Amino acid sequence: MLFDIDRQGAEHPELWAFLSSLERGTRLRGTVAAIEHFGVFVALDEGPPHPFYAGVGFLTLPELSWVRFESVHDVVAVGQHITCAFLGFDTYQGEARLSLRALQPDPLRAFADGHPPGAVLPGTVTKVVPFGVFVALGGGLEGLVHRDLPGGPEWGTLEPGAGVNVAITEVDCDRRRISLAWH
Repeated sequence: MLFDIDRQGAEHPELWAFLSSLERGTRLRGTVAAIEHFGVFVALDEGPPHPFYAGVGFLTLPELSWVRFESVHDVVAVGQHITCAFLGFDTYQGEARLSLRALQPDPLRAFADGHPPGAVLPGTVTKVVPFGVFVALGGGLEGLVHRDLPGGPEWGTLEPGAGVNVAITEVDCDRRRISLAWH
């Protein structure tokens, strides 16, 4: 059931007033109430309960972590107490949109600061795709060697788990990409 914005003031004024009073960036604590394939519901320590959902707070999958993960359960667990940043009031669903990653340093920015173009690193092949090879560089970060770049191992011999040496050609923090070349 969706939160009906037309009746919110009359039926749930305490919830609406609480969510309207929050400012972007405010730290909120709560308990992970439910994990769904589309995100995580958080029962906040403060404020009224949600009339329909498991929690007043909600984390979309991209807001869980800066680094890729296979399963939401790799990041949070039901019953876990967490601290999040408030991103905004979703007036359609009547919930607080939250972020875990907003309270963590961006590992890509730290990587860019410590690894200028031309730096050579060891890595591990994670995936071979028609347009290139993804290489794990540590810290949950991956870069891409485009297929049309010369050098490196024979294309047909590359498999996930293989160790390779790569050189950084570009770190684009805005597009969240690390471009690599064979070394």
